[in-house]
Amino acid sequence: MIVRPKHQRLILIILAAAALVGAALLAMWGLKDRAAYFVTPSDIAAGKATPDRAMRLGGMVIKGSLRRDPDGLTIRFTVSDMKAETPVVFRGITPDLFKEGNGVVAEGRLQPDGLFVADNILAKHDERYMPPQMAKEVSAR
Repeated sequence: MIVRPKHQRLILIILAAAALVGAALLAMWGLKDRAAYFVTPSDIAAGKATPDRAMRLGGMVIKGSLRRDPDGLTIRFTVSDMKAETPVVFRGITPDLFKEGNGVVAEGRLQPDGLFVADNILAKHDERYMPPQMAKEVSAR
């Protein structure tokens, strides 16, 4: 059977499209558990955050809320977005810029009881950092 050049190009285009779709599906499947959605304490209070799902919690560390456990590695603090508050627990070494009154992004999972268990704490180099949702509200005041 002889395949004409016109048909060869069509077959190659169909195979390339199928390969692209397959690669995109594989990438999405591989990243589905790694995707972290950004939430605020208000989102959690409104029930918009699903427990036991990877997410990033952004807000300000409330002054006077930072407590260190006797083990020296576990810290507990409360994050606020000026509308709601969420308690956070983190076990590990915090960034140097992490302190009360500063902005923070905590990566982790929300527990069914409302406690956010952070796996990682991110601090921005600029001490005036605020999550985007909070910056809009502060600028509106």
